[in-house]
Amino acid sequence: MIAATERGLGGSPTSRPVRASQGRVAGKAADSVLLVASAAAVVIIVLMLMVVLGDALVHGASTLSLGFLTEAPRGGMLAGGVGPAIFGTAALTIVMTVAVVPVGVLTAIYLAEYAAEASWLARVVRLSVANLAGVPSIVFGLFGLGFFVQAVGRGIDRVAFGGQVTYGQPSLVWAALTLAILTLPVVIVATEEALRAVPRSMRDASLALGATKLQTTFGVVVPQALGGILTGAILAVSRGAGEVAPILFTGAAFFLPELPTHLNDQFMHLGYHVYVLATQSPDVDRTKPILYGSVLVLLGLTFALNAVAIVIRARTRQGAAARN
Repeated sequence: MIAATERGLGGSPTSRPVRASQGRVAGKAADSVLLVASAAAVVIIVLMLMVVLGDALVHGASTLSLGFLTEAPRGGMLAGGVGPAIFGTAALTIVMTVAVVPVGVLTAIYLAEYAAEASWLARVVRLSVANLAGVPSIVFGLFGLGFFVQAVGRGIDRVAFGGQVTYGQPSLVWAALTLAILTLPVVIVATEEALRAVPRSMRDASLALGATKLQTTFGVVVPQALGGILTGAILAVSRGAGEVAPILFTGAAFFLPELPTHLNDQFMHLGYHVYVLATQSPDVDRTKPILYGSVLVLLGLTFALNAVAIVIRARTRQGAAARN
């Protein structure tokens, strides 16, 4: 009767190890499938990157020279180099980073450390961040033109310059601020996740020792999350350095051999320069080597900016680990 009861409740005693063994086999098979799929995805991504880099290297490596990297375009952009475009791209990315990182980090600190779960302001901020992340980049360009250039810039001209056009025109600062808004969700989300990953016990220990909420946040939590915060900054740099649509209306110049020296100057941009060479060149065949060389320089500049940010992050983590 006891055996019958066991069979009625869960089957025969010998069937349980069989089912457990079958479950382990199925789990191993699923792990293997997931491993193969992940490896295939990695290989595909790496191959795509290698194809892009290989194509740019094959067609553009012969164009690279010191003169190409430092000279301005000439001859209707059928000759010369991309020096002003390199400088403009780097300047734009730096100003954008200076604008977006403090705002994004402070917003994330508010959401992760100070905002209550039921706070209507926190819900509005998160909804706004989610909506910003889904807006097409060209819309940011139109927003930058209407808000920064026409509203803010012309307002500054009326108040400070007697109506003389100084900031009420496309310029470096407005393009950088437009890109800052574009990349703001990246910084906020990455920073908030990094802050929430810090153990609650570290906050409790700091507060128990008599530290204030502000001291705990900036003395304990932020240093522990600094690696994730810098990761968000790296992602923002990667996104902003290659964007073209937002700067079409806010600051990028078709042809400008002079370097920008003020925030209200226009500038050349490598991405926009590539677009111009590919779509508006009077002689496509003559322009093709310069086009591929410009693409190669743009990729190299983007990788270089990322490398600098990664090195800063690595050294910051090493310093934090040494202090701990």
